[in-house]
Amino acid sequence: MSIRTERVAAVIQKDLGEILQQNYQMKGSMVTVTRVRMTPDLSIAKVYISVFDPQRDQDTVFQHINDHIQEIRYELAGRIRHQVRRIPELHFYVDDSSEYVNRIESLFNKVEEERRGRGDSEDEKE
Repeated sequence: MSIRTERVAAVIQKDLGEILQQNYQMKGSMVTVTRVRMTPDLSIAKVYISVFDPQRDQDTVFQHINDHIQEIRYELAGRIRHQVRRIPELHFYVDDSSEYVNRIESLFNKVEEERRGRGDSEDEKE
C-alpha cells in the first residue's frame, strides 16, 4: 500500500471506530475496528471489526451494522469529506485474528506439555 492509502485507512479506522461506538453498537456489545484495507484507488474500504457480546451471537451485531451501512457511510462522509474526493464503499468483515491467536497459543501449550511429558519419562529411564 502507498503512504496515501495507509493514511486514509488510518483515518477511516479511527473515525469508524468512533461512529460505531457512539451510534451503532447494540446494548451490552463492544465493537472494535481492528483494521482497514483500502483499494489502491481509494474506492473501497474493507473494514475488519471485532465484536464482543456475551449475550448475543456476534452475527446479530454484525447484521445490525450491515443493516445501517448507508447511515454509517453518510456519517463517515461528514468527517472525511475534505480529505478524499469520493467516500469509499464500506465492506465489513469479521476479524477472527483473536480466535487464530488463541488457537495457535493452545497448540504451543500442547507442544510444551508434550515436551515436558517426554522430558520426565526420559529422566526416569536414566
